[in-house]
Amino acid sequence: MRKIGAHVSAAGGIDKAVERVAAIGGNCLQLFSGSPRVWAKPGLDKYPMDKLTAALAKYAVAPVFTHALYLVNVASDKPENIRKSFECLKYELEFDSLVKGSGIIVHLGSHQGRGWAASREQIAMHINNLLEQTPEDSTFLIENSAGQKGKIASDLAEIRWLLDRAEQSGQWVSKKRLGWCLDTCHAHAAGYKLGDPSKVVAEEKSIFGEITQLKLWETLKVVHVNDSRDPFASGRDRHANIGEGNIPTEDLRYFVNEKHITKVPLILEVPGKDKKGPNAENIQKVIDLVQN
Repeated sequence: MRKIGAHVSAAGGIDKAVERVAAIGGNCLQLFSGSPRVWAKPGLDKYPMDKLTAALAKYAVAPVFTHALYLVNVASDKPENIRKSFECLKYELEFDSLVKGSGIIVHLGSHQGRGWAASREQIAMHINNLLEQTPEDSTFLIENSAGQKGKIASDLAEIRWLLDRAEQSGQWVSKKRLGWCLDTCHAHAAGYKLGDPSKVVAEEKSIFGEITQLKLWETLKVVHVNDSRDPFASGRDRHANIGEGNIPTEDLRYFVNEKHITKVPLILEVPGKDKKGPNAENIQKVIDLVQN
């Protein structure tokens, strides 16, 4: 059975997120550990782990991913922002361990005009320091970005560089604690074609060709399946419901059925109806794509 789920609200308790994703037909889950709008987090002892464990078993939901705050920026040149980002990500990795999750998904942030080359060593250092200070059963997943000016990881080669830099430390990759998340809307916006590679013209980039060339299949742990409100290579990160955006449906169908993609969970982050988040209709659309 394919793993198809969604990012849902954990309002009222993290166990409620399990109930919500099951109610719309999902069998895996992504959530925020707390409010996505503020740095402050509750104590880890405040989470009802007994209720979460019971809900996961009752509804047969797994795996569980945590999305880190959008406020995080480990490429910042502002010490206070770095401090807050580090402490936030440290907490999220501890939360991932607590809930026996499969990773925290992180937007690394923006170099704010300083350039990738000027910021990459700083980013790698913070990732390694985080992994040194957090439980060994927690996982850090880098999410690709949409190509917005200054954002880290719109070019998949940057993810490859960070993974290689971590491997040089001699421990993190071997322990499977570092990987990445592919977002289809972001890839489309950054100029990667998601469909049949044989139909990609010379001046375009195939997402499959890039992942293969960069040897990124082994470390791909989860996919965000989102349509895009904006045209190809727009550099804009605006999600659309499945089949209602600018990613050709045939491309999405090819993408979700590619042999490597069939092995990883698919998580929806679409606006749904009335912008209330992923719903049963979008889950069913993805189920239809993988069955046809």
